[in-house]
Amino acid sequence: MPHHPVLTGDRASEWLGVTVLRAGPGHCEISMVVREEMVNGFGIVHGGMIFSLADTCFAMTCNDPDPDGATMTVAQGVDINFLSSAQPGQTLVAEGRQIATTGRSGLCDITVTTADGELVAQFRGRSRTVPRRQKA
Repeated sequence: MPHHPVLTGDRASEWLGVTVLRAGPGHCEISMVVREEMVNGFGIVHGGMIFSLADTCFAMTCNDPDPDGATMTVAQGVDINFLSSAQPGQTLVAEGRQIATTGRSGLCDITVTTADGELVAQFRGRSRTVPRRQKA
């Protein structure tokens, strides 16, 4: 199964149950199964869970899976539109594509669907590439 270095030590994505389906420079596809503890009081998946899946996909899309280690690309701002809901037991799929990069700035689109192809959310992320901080 494919892996991506941004997931190394990523406890949040591990808790979400993120599975990497494809990962390459400027593109990625991941999935997660909606669990009962991800549901809000209306009985549908909490928007924060959908956002977190899309945000993980965003990080993987704008960071090369074979980095040189000198830089990292982080979120500078995002917008998300929730278009439908999801239920416990459904699999959500997030697919990311890098739209543009200029200097240290970038733009990525992430589409979140059910495994059956129903559109759940559209996420647009603006990124910034910065020097990687050395761990103490």
